[in-house]
Amino acid sequence: VLRDVAAAHTANMGDNARLLALGTLAIADSFITAWDSKSRYVFWRPITAIREGANDGNSRTTGDPAWEPLLNTPNYPDYTSGANNAVGALTRTLELFFKTDRVTFTVFSQHPLANPNTLTYDRFSDLAWDTVDVRIYQGIHFRFADEEARKQGRNVAKWVFKRFLRPLK
Repeated sequence: VLRDVAAAHTANMGDNARLLALGTLAIADSFITAWDSKSRYVFWRPITAIREGANDGNSRTTGDPAWEPLLNTPNYPDYTSGANNAVGALTRTLELFFKTDRVTFTVFSQHPLANPNTLTYDRFSDLAWDTVDVRIYQGIHFRFADEEARKQGRNVAKWVFKRFLRPLK
């Protein structure tokens, strides 16, 4: 997405290179933030919560030991979502660079089961919110882990954008 948006919406090679570098820095730093949270909070995944619902000490929940997520559950903690940290960082970097959330762009999937294999967005934030939802639909995150990760990624991008690779005056 970063490469495609940069190619389609930057006017010169210098702007293109700056955007690619800023986006890459922000995304890399957002993964550090996500893994710091995962190692600090060690929060269980939905598969454990759903399967063990009868054993959680809450009389209002029941378990479903046969429940399966749509994706295999990663073998590391839920909180916060790495994917949403990265997409939050990506989309906020793009918003800051272009000084707007409203840019039309298309996301392509190479996955053979993707149907449709392209999605067109009119706002960067729509991609970010879709990523929050999809990780929940896949069954691998709680909503709060995705939403907090989106915020973390956005904050990382803002920090990177203010401090590094400033445009020449």
